Formats: sequence, C-alpha cells, structure tokens
Amino acid sequence: MADTIRKVDYFTLQAADRPGEGARLLAALREAGVNLLAFTGFPEGRRAQIDFVPEGAAAFKAAAKKAGMKLSPKKSAFLIQGEDRVGAIAEVMEKLAAARINVTAIDALCAGGGRYGAILWVKPPDVRKAAKALGVS
Repeated sequence: MADTIRKVDYFTLQAADRPGEGARLLAALREAGVNLLAFTGFPEGRRAQIDFVPEGAAAFKAAAKKAGMKLSPKKSAFLIQGEDRVGAIAEVMEKLAAARINVTAIDALCAGGGRYGAILWVKPPDVRKAAKALGVS
C-alpha cells in the first residue's frame, strides 16, 4: 500500500502552560464530537502553543468558539500515513530537499500494526511548492 500525503488545515492557540490545560481543551472538543487527525503542544515562552488538526474544520471552529478558545486563522500542514519501513520519512524529506524546501517542523511516529504517521509543516509561502514536490493535488 502506498503512503498517503494530504494537505490539512490546522489551527493554533496560545494556552497557559500548566497541568490539565491540554485535558481541558481536549475535553471540550470531545464533548462536541470533534475528531482530531493530529494534536501537538509545546512550550513557547511562559505559555504553550497548541496545534489542532481537525477532521472537519467547521465543526472544530464551532466547538472551539463555544469553549472560548481563541484560535489562529487557518493554516496548512501535511499529514502523512503509510506502511512503516526503514527510511519512510527520509523519502519524504528527500523530496522536499530536492525541491529546496525547508521543513519548519515534523513529528513522526510508528503507529503500530506496521503503520506510521507524521505531520509536517513548511512556511506558508512554500505550501504550494511542497504539495507539488510531495505529489499532493
């Protein structure tokens, strides 16, 4: 089975960097029935940046608004899924390097069952060029 790479919408917010904040945000989305394709958070100064990649942007935005979340405008990233194998991410990175695209960030992991997944970010001006290099229509 071939890897699938697709451009996805994501939204960020700045949250308090304290225990339970991620659980609070995720609980609000769960209660609204929002499914996430990816979720990541990391410290940024005295706060935390939280990135949400929802399955459906409209439902996510409605739930986030109801929960009082102050979201960034919609941004783009790439969701990668496929059969786990040696060098899977190296192949993706080589395509971007050949197109002279700098990767801003990437999170990749083995998903079990012989599968892997990754979320990859490039700077906004490079999204269209990265999509072409990765074969995303």
